[in-house]
Amino acid sequence: MPRTKLQRMDVKSLLRLRQQIEERLEEHRAELQQQLAKLDDIGPASSRGGVKARKVPPKYRSRSGETWAGRGARPRWLVAELKRGKKLESFLIR
Repeated sequence: MPRTKLQRMDVKSLLRLRQQIEERLEEHRAELQQQLAKLDDIGPASSRGGVKARKVPPKYRSRSGETWAGRGARPRWLVAELKRGKKLESFLIR
């Protein structure tokens, strides 16, 4: 789009330019609404993104039977045992 000096334009030209801008913005708005409608048709399940989480077998077990798969934050029971000086490897499930 060519650059124009707005200060040199007369009122009639400025109004025509304004109308062209409004039309272009309306086209963009309609296009974006169509894209949003397509996304809504896909559904909320796919809009979550990413891969669906899978269950992972437990990797660590406490003496009382509590388990942890080794993913995410360490459970409180494991943190407490580690503070007491135990090694993480001592809780591995073989």
